[in-house]
Amino acid sequence: MKQLFKITGFTPYIFIIFLNAMTDLGHKIVLQNTILKAYDGSELIVLTAIVNALILLPFILLFSPAGFLSDKYPKVQIIRVAALFAIGITTLILFSYIMGWFWVAFGLTFVLAAQSAIYSPAKYGLIKEMVEKGQLTSANSVVQSVTIVAILAGGIVYSVFFEQLLPQDVKDPSLILQTIYPLGFALILASVVEYLFALNLSKRVKEQKRMKFHFKKYANLTYLKGNMKLLHKSPIVWLSIIGLAIFWGISQLVMAIFGAYVKENLGIDNTVVINGLLALSGLGMVLGSLLVSRFSKRFIEVGLIPFGAIGVSVSLLFLPTLESLYTLGFTFFLYGIFAGLFIVPLNTIIQLLTPKRMMGKVLAGNNFMQNVFMFGFLFLTTLFAYVGLDSSSLFIFVALVAFIGFVFTLKYLAHEFVQFLVRFFFGFFYDIDVKGLENLKAQKGVLLLGNHVSFLDWAFLQIATPRPIRFVIDRNYYNLWYFKPIFKFFKAIPISTRGGKG
Repeated sequence: MKQLFKITGFTPYIFIIFLNAMTDLGHKIVLQNTILKAYDGSELIVLTAIVNALILLPFILLFSPAGFLSDKYPKVQIIRVAALFAIGITTLILFSYIMGWFWVAFGLTFVLAAQSAIYSPAKYGLIKEMVEKGQLTSANSVVQSVTIVAILAGGIVYSVFFEQLLPQDVKDPSLILQTIYPLGFALILASVVEYLFALNLSKRVKEQKRMKFHFKKYANLTYLKGNMKLLHKSPIVWLSIIGLAIFWGISQLVMAIFGAYVKENLGIDNTVVINGLLALSGLGMVLGSLLVSRFSKRFIEVGLIPFGAIGVSVSLLFLPTLESLYTLGFTFFLYGIFAGLFIVPLNTIIQLLTPKRMMGKVLAGNNFMQNVFMFGFLFLTTLFAYVGLDSSSLFIFVALVAFIGFVFTLKYLAHEFVQFLVRFFFGFFYDIDVKGLENLKAQKGVLLLGNHVSFLDWAFLQIATPRPIRFVIDRNYYNLWYFKPIFKFFKAIPISTRGGKG
């Protein structure tokens, strides 16, 4: 991982990732904290959902232009222009705070999100241009970790200063903004520093002059249809995109209802405490991301995906049963670890299997699907709040959705899941060094012939290779009733001296 920071431009790129996430989150935190102080009950849930929806809508509406710009122009150029626009937007946000224009600040959330929607494909697409193929997993782990740390820092820092600046008796949203207006200067400062770091990035690709954007095709959804077909070209990439979309939809709902849950069930409205509990999930994600990097030294450990999915489901199921801040914090931490194990391999798969020439469109499509699902889950949040469903019931709902996601991942990755468990278990007892893995073709058929047989050969072969292995087995053993279901599950091939395949 240390080698990454020796790559020209990677260090300023990481600072850009950190500052961009903090700026995007900072304004959102200010508005969410204002709503938490000024409103209660279903009104609190609905307004929180609307704030989050304003952040998501630009990613849905600007899906096609964002992908086009990222593929046509050098990604570094887009990052610089977007960072410069952020300075102007945050200046307007500061002015709305000073004037106490709550609904104007509300609307500027959409404008800031539009800047992020254009920014995002270029920002994440730059990873593949900077690092080598073998460093993609580590680079994604670092980026994911830094993004989460930025979210944690933003949530805590902005909430601490929010509480320090706000008198106890202020409940009007306009007066709250006028009281905490110095936080607007922090948003501008972060944007300015981000732009200065963007100037230190170097262009790696030239402009694709032949590419043209036709507004008519954008308006009649021709681009959208074409880009969606592009996402379906690789079934593995498409399933990875859907998996990430479901996870972020669930997370969006959890963040939208958690403040109301704590206020209703524990009687706590201190924004530092609430964002601190949410921050523990972020710390867990950092640890989960680093664990993925550790487990994926030789190849992408996709067996972690179903393991992370079931962990997310169980964590969410326990959350509404807890009444102690300590147990809530610990459960959120575990939720974050499992989330990291789930999302980092999926992001790496998308980048690894997508050609550079279409990386912008695919990453924009990934953003599009994630935001469609997040918007859908927020709509459900608003609908459930309107009909009177409480926050505890919503936790159970998303836990069930996560469990269905686990079943779905197990259907496609059962073999890889068992491979991971085997590697993990035997790793406690054996220090295994794998050599010659480059001789194993990634997709073509390979025949492995051993010169001896032991009861551990199967385990070590599974540990050494990322590809599923179909073992040949004597039919007499294969037909034993207590082994046959297991052999069938792993698609073992029975053979016999008396006949062919049965």
